[in-house]
Amino acid sequence: MSDETRPHRTAVVIPAAGRGVRLGPGAPKALRMLSGTPILVHAVRAMAASRAVSLVVVVAPPDGAPEVKRLLDEHSLPERTDYLVVPGGESRQESVRLGLEALPEGIDTVLVHDAARPLVPVDTVDSVVAAVREGAVAVVPALPLADTVKEVAPSPGGGPERVVATPERARLRAVQTPQGFDHATLVRAHREIAGAVTDDAGMVEALGPDVVVVPGHEEAFKVTRPLDLVLAEAVLARRRAHDGF
Repeated sequence: MSDETRPHRTAVVIPAAGRGVRLGPGAPKALRMLSGTPILVHAVRAMAASRAVSLVVVVAPPDGAPEVKRLLDEHSLPERTDYLVVPGGESRQESVRLGLEALPEGIDTVLVHDAARPLVPVDTVDSVVAAVREGAVAVVPALPLADTVKEVAPSPGGGPERVVATPERARLRAVQTPQGFDHATLVRAHREIAGAVTDDAGMVEALGPDVVVVPGHEEAFKVTRPLDLVLAEAVLARRRAHDGF
């Protein structure tokens, strides 16, 4: 089968090995409950809702892969989407790399998604996939900023910080996930880029290729603090009331 006729395959890597200390003590953040279902399960379902996605790889805490697999086995997922659970590493970057290594041959597009973003609408997932299929090697969903942003000089003593610049807000975006990549490009980024990185798109930027932005969604927020859980519960309640979710 030629490349032109072979079906285009998309996989998702979800690093879920972090503990999420800002949510307080207890289970790892991805395993906290949201409307009676683990946040991670919501995130996997959000990715599997896209008909473009054929495989989801969940990267679990190093000692928690059996528990994560049991959780996923207990919750219904679309039959068209397979999933794997692999142990993660000590850092997010290492966990994503381990997820990439678990992918089978024939994957063209890879999405990397935060387990702590459980409510991403399927239209956002599809728009990221479509942009990669149309030729972009790296795609991020993002939203314009509502607040003015200040660049500051950190205060060594913990006192007031000095403002050093006010970036032009119209040129700034708050980046979300899933971030989408040409498979070969992302593998190369993880092989060649080291050091402190906050997202996979930043690694591709360091290689040199352009990263492009598609519209994000206000419901694709990251559940980081207790107040975020309250907001997520409200979003799910609205979906049940208005969309039959």
